[in-house]
Amino acid sequence: MVLLSLMHFSAFSLCFLVLTITTIPHQAQASSHGSFGRKQVGGYPTVDVGICASSVIVYGYKCQELQVTTKDGYILSLQRIPEGSGVGRTSDTRKQPVILQHGVLVDGMTWLMNPPEQNLPLILADNGFDVWIANTRGTRYSRRHVSLDPSNPAYWNWSWDELVTYDLPAVFDYVFSQTGQKINYVGHSLGTLIALASFSEKKLVNQLKSAALLSPIAYLSHMKTALGVIAAKSFLGEITKLFGLAEFDLNGLPVEAFLKSTCARPEINCYDLLTALTGLSLYMICKNCCLNSSTVDRFLMNEPQSTSTKNMVHLSQIVRRGVLAKFNYVRPDYNIMHYGEIFPPIYNLSNIPHDLPLFISYGGQDALSDVPDVENLLDMLKFHDVDKISVQFVKDYAHADYVMGFNAKDIVYNFVLSFFNGQVKT
Repeated sequence: MVLLSLMHFSAFSLCFLVLTITTIPHQAQASSHGSFGRKQVGGYPTVDVGICASSVIVYGYKCQELQVTTKDGYILSLQRIPEGSGVGRTSDTRKQPVILQHGVLVDGMTWLMNPPEQNLPLILADNGFDVWIANTRGTRYSRRHVSLDPSNPAYWNWSWDELVTYDLPAVFDYVFSQTGQKINYVGHSLGTLIALASFSEKKLVNQLKSAALLSPIAYLSHMKTALGVIAAKSFLGEITKLFGLAEFDLNGLPVEAFLKSTCARPEINCYDLLTALTGLSLYMICKNCCLNSSTVDRFLMNEPQSTSTKNMVHLSQIVRRGVLAKFNYVRPDYNIMHYGEIFPPIYNLSNIPHDLPLFISYGGQDALSDVPDVENLLDMLKFHDVDKISVQFVKDYAHADYVMGFNAKDIVYNFVLSFFNGQVKT
């Protein structure tokens, strides 16, 4: 059953994912490293170039590469785009800050796959916002720790619970300290899940102005992928091979070998998965309506990114149990040790402050943030103040369209801009 969900997530991430303890007491802090000066290689960024130099500065925008250290010692990459490129620049020195949080198995680069007039960070900057791009632990620019190395399994001993407890607060605290203003937030996929979980525990809300949730993830019981047949015919025992692997890296040989060995079984048809692993059938697996081939090429040059296997298992628990809860250690004594009770606590989304401004946009073709599960989320928010929640349904959109769609500016981003400016009610 765990393998079922992992295979769902693995395949979908190859289309575009979205959807991430050893704790070292450490206060959230940040340091500036300016902007990387290396040139792009072959038109695509290399790991030592940096997001600013490869995808922002080249278009005439200012950009800073920053680092934020979480309380449990992870050193996260953070990019700041303080203003537009020219026409969109304003003299207002108190621009509204916006944090953009990506999903799982990708990083902050996913927001920048399209040209400036089509990608959300630069559109926001051109419209007078102070833009901050977050990168979660384990992704290529956030693989440092105050004492642990990624080669150490202890580095990967975390799930999205730690993103709720440590990563988001570290980023929010730093942005708030630098701007002195309440923060607008945009999350996609896992970026919506960790935000909703945070809000339900009253975290971040005192620093938050409003939140736009694109392809929201809270429940996953009805998600649809091309690998249902694999899920139905896989055995729980096989997951032990993968669970022993601390880092979940779809580019790595252990994960690829594991998936291919599963597909080698004669009763399982893995055609879509195997072609996805070679990058040949992105469009066959996904139903995204609005991706240019150049955007897909750039995506395949940059993604996927690593996450922890524990994180993938935690995501699978949402699928299997149908509830949004903290990581389940399965053994009652382990759960008692971590939580003081036999079962892990639930994130009760009805506890989200009813007056918190929310914009939710979901697509009719989304296989992960599917319609029934989003409707379940909206039901949890049914007591939200009616003038504080805006909901948009885009019939033809799938998961990746929200961050890479060539027409996302007209379909979604203009609504996000209006929402942040207090002018939208869909």
